[in-house]
Amino acid sequence: MKKTDNDYMVRAITSDGCIRAFAAKTTNTIEQLRLAHGLAPLATAVLGRAATAVVMMAYMLKDGGKVAVQIRGDGPVGAVVAEADADGSVRGFVDHPDVELPPNAAGKPDVAGAVGKSGFLHVIKDIGLKEPYRGSVPIVSGELGEDFAYYFAKSEQVPSAVALGVTTAADGRVLAAGGWIVQLMAGVPEEKVEEIEQKLRALPPVNSLFADGGTPERLLSEILGDVRFLDRQEVRFACRCSRERVEETLTGFGSDEIGRILEEDGRAELVCHYCGQIYRFDRYELESLLQRLKN
Repeated sequence: MKKTDNDYMVRAITSDGCIRAFAAKTTNTIEQLRLAHGLAPLATAVLGRAATAVVMMAYMLKDGGKVAVQIRGDGPVGAVVAEADADGSVRGFVDHPDVELPPNAAGKPDVAGAVGKSGFLHVIKDIGLKEPYRGSVPIVSGELGEDFAYYFAKSEQVPSAVALGVTTAADGRVLAAGGWIVQLMAGVPEEKVEEIEQKLRALPPVNSLFADGGTPERLLSEILGDVRFLDRQEVRFACRCSRERVEETLTGFGSDEIGRILEEDGRAELVCHYCGQIYRFDRYELESLLQRLKN
């Protein structure tokens, strides 16, 4: 799998401690997702927004861990799934990577039309406890930025603003992708809230900021003014699949099913949903798995 370069995210806080923020540039990472899944431009915009959001959410975890997001709306793209680790690795897929729709009323990719405006956004956080945290909220717009902001407000009780964006070329290549999350801490003065809201309303789309050579640091400085950057984390497309894990999946089918596969096809081919990697098992390998199950 080709390694991505130059994608990263930053964590920052205002000098008065009232606001914390995250910003990520994910252009190369989303391009790798596009190539892995053969995504059409609209599906690239959908998965790119979800992947950018989830990698920033994993970055928020203090002690490491994983975050998975499942967006199940009533739109033609079907389920949107993205997972990320706190180390900046992210993967994901959509049910229908070839979906396309006419541009929306603003002349932009119709992300809301692809996702749908009815359904749920599910978040699963695994931080090493006995049971992972699970939170769900209804989809409120399908544009995803607003939906993640609603999730933070309702499930985590943290007032947040979220912006996500992806720009593609005529041939489908990803030209710019990224996003930011700004969160208000307890006790923020009302005038500070109004000031930040005015700045956010005046900002151009986040993907255009990165297309013009902007950086996560510059973006947050424009939004927050006097800001202190706490750390920086590389972002990359990476999958946790392996041949060993796929073998476990095959053995989980049971001896009867593996026997049927041997009788009908004599081989098996499994594809990882998250990265598109194909794993092939010939007759000898299947017979070895079957013998292992019988023993």
